[in-house]
Amino acid sequence: MLCRLNQAKSIPSAAIDQLLGIVRDSAFWGEYGSIAVGSTHRRLSFFLMVLCYSRRMYLEFTVSQKMEFFLACHENAFAAFGGVPSRIMVDNLKSAVLRRLVGAAPVFNPKYLDFSRHWGFEITPCNVRAGNEKGRVENGVGYVKKNLLAGLELADFAAMQPAATLWVDTVANVRIHGATHQRPIDHFEEERAHLRPLNPAGFDLARVCTVRATKQFRVPLDTNHYSVPSRYAGQRLTLKAYADRVCIYDADQLLWRHARSMDRHQDIEEPEHARQLLVQRKSAREQRLLVHFLALSPCAQAYREGLEAKRVNARVHLRKILALAELHGKEAVARALEDGLELQAFSAEYIANILAARRRIDQEPAPLQLTRRADLLELEIPEPDLSIYDRDEGADDENTP
Repeated sequence: MLCRLNQAKSIPSAAIDQLLGIVRDSAFWGEYGSIAVGSTHRRLSFFLMVLCYSRRMYLEFTVSQKMEFFLACHENAFAAFGGVPSRIMVDNLKSAVLRRLVGAAPVFNPKYLDFSRHWGFEITPCNVRAGNEKGRVENGVGYVKKNLLAGLELADFAAMQPAATLWVDTVANVRIHGATHQRPIDHFEEERAHLRPLNPAGFDLARVCTVRATKQFRVPLDTNHYSVPSRYAGQRLTLKAYADRVCIYDADQLLWRHARSMDRHQDIEEPEHARQLLVQRKSAREQRLLVHFLALSPCAQAYREGLEAKRVNARVHLRKILALAELHGKEAVARALEDGLELQAFSAEYIANILAARRRIDQEPAPLQLTRRADLLELEIPEPDLSIYDRDEGADDENTP
């Protein structure tokens, strides 16, 4: 059949592939400046997949070209097309081709190779310095930049994909294509039947790495930190980074799933993880409180049981009784606990009253104290005899000539 077709008339190779049930596709990254993402700016990238026969395109914007984004964009394109092409031509980017030398077989990225086998397509890398092989998709990259992005002003990355989807559906795929002279969306109807069916089983797109949780029960990814349950602080965990989420595992157990942040230097905390730590700390404080209280006296346990039976806030009374022990000493409080248990008086106020009463009974009389300084001045001194001065004056007068 192929020979007859070629003899009858010249047919483009893409059309021959289509007639033989082989649909080719091209997938590339494009870049265009930067865009605001939360509190920072990120390099704006876009993934473009173009079906070689109909020229129907799929466009998706990202702020990363890492493997998980590369594979997720492929799956999103397959879903948009409703099938999988038999062959995909890719540029020699590291996500797809690890090494490409002239005259040597390409070395594919193992993750991408597994992905291609899962979805059932062949990988066709462009030859080195053979730009003509990827002309369709490179023309598409230029078309996106000139027609969609030139002059487009969007305040935030969140608005990019809705704008791109609208443009693809209302402009790119419904225009009259310069090479096929048909609308890609119409030409695609001939191509649809030759796409391979979607694989119902999912492929694990995640980039996997081993991380150690910090003392603040956080695990790092890029420049952000994500919380885990507080009991895993300091432990080695497995992190799986998807394009839209972050999953953290302890061995095979999923600990938590966070939405992935495209911002930088963010702390993404699940409030439940902090609450768990607060509960743990509260429990530890109560255990220490109980240990210290039970060390006061052999009857402390029985008194505690009485407090819990009679008082709704038994922990408060325990703390107050421990404070009384610091003021009056452990022995005095231990004796007061025995008296309180005997009297069935269960509260910190009862213990304080018992301590005060026992202090009054045991107190010895104090020595006599002068309460006024004026008492020291109330001394009786006899009046001085001044007559002696009168006698001395009379003797002087008799001796005067």
